[in-house]
Amino acid sequence: MIIAIDGPAGSGKSTTSKLVAKKLGIAHLDTGSMYRAVTAYFIDNNYSIKNADIDAIMKFIDIEISNEVVFLNGEDVTNKLRDQKVSSLVSDISSLQKVRSKMVELQRKISLNKSIVIDGRDIGTVVFPGAEFKFFITASIEARASRRFDELKTLNPDITLDGILKQIERRDHYDSTRANSPLKKALDAIIIDTTRLSIDEQVNMILETINNKQ
Repeated sequence: MIIAIDGPAGSGKSTTSKLVAKKLGIAHLDTGSMYRAVTAYFIDNNYSIKNADIDAIMKFIDIEISNEVVFLNGEDVTNKLRDQKVSSLVSDISSLQKVRSKMVELQRKISLNKSIVIDGRDIGTVVFPGAEFKFFITASIEARASRRFDELKTLNPDITLDGILKQIERRDHYDSTRANSPLKKALDAIIIDTTRLSIDEQVNMILETINNKQ
C-alpha cells in the first residue's frame, strides 16, 4: 500500500506523514530530506550547478534512511539538512532533471514491496501515480512561515519570520513553475487545508479516509 502525501513547504506534510505511518505501523519516507541531502553534498564539495557534471555526480549518489536518520553514501548527514544554505539552494538542485530522475529511482527502490507513507511534492503525480491513497496538504503562507520559523529559530537565532515567509514565497513559485516535476495536486488527490487544523486533526482526517476505503 502506497500513501502519497504532497504539498508545499511548511504545510505540515512531513510531520503528519510520519505520524500516519506510526499509527498504521508502516514505513515512512520524507523525500524532501533526500533532495536536501543531495544539496548538502553539492555544497560540501563546492559543486556548481552551471559547471558540474551532474550525470557523473549522481551516479555515485546513494541515500539510505533509517529511523528518520539520513545517510548519504554511508555518512549521517541529518544535522546538515536544515542548514540555511541548504534551504536556499535546495529548489535549484531539486529542479535538475538528472537529480530528480536519480531520486525517483531511489524512492521507488526504498518503497519496493512494502506498505509506506511517502511525502514530497511529486509523489502522487510522478513517483507513484498509481498510489492507493493520495493527499495534498496545504495551508496559508502565513501559517506555513510561522510553523517553519518555530521549527528553526532555536537552531538559527538569526532567522526572522519575514525572512522565512519570503523564502517560502520564492520556493512556492519556483516549485510550482519549474519544468521538471512541478509541485501540483494529483487529479485524484484529496485536499486537506491545515491552516486551522492541529497535527492530530490532520492525522485523523487521513486515517479516517484510509480506514473507510479499506
